[in-house]
Amino acid sequence: MGHGYDVRRGETRVRFYVMFNIPGTVPIKISSEAAKQIKILAKKNKKSILRIGLKKGGCAGMEYTMEFIDCIAPSEEVIELDGAKVVIAPTAQMFLFGTEIDYETGLLECGFKFKNPNVTEACGCGESIKFDKTN
Repeated sequence: MGHGYDVRRGETRVRFYVMFNIPGTVPIKISSEAAKQIKILAKKNKKSILRIGLKKGGCAGMEYTMEFIDCIAPSEEVIELDGAKVVIAPTAQMFLFGTEIDYETGLLECGFKFKNPNVTEACGCGESIKFDKTN
């Protein structure tokens, strides 16, 4: 008792999802407009790499995060398009696999748009998302 391991359950299994080491696959796609905007924002922020991740929050439960960084963690790999460098946070990799990132400009708003095939629900304002519980 008190050792934190329940012998009735058997051994604990840990799953690791490595999305970057599959030959011939691209973990995310970045449009040329998004790449152009990433380079502009990176220059303004005086940082060279955009890290994309997820955090809990919003109506649907999860929100995308975007931050500019200078250093890459050993578990991260850079995705580069037309000079724009993007890193996917390790904790978000399995949720963002297959995502297409675009940058759209309209009359009332402009911003990055995520077309994520893993999303099962989104809130009405488009700020938060939900994934299937089996992911």
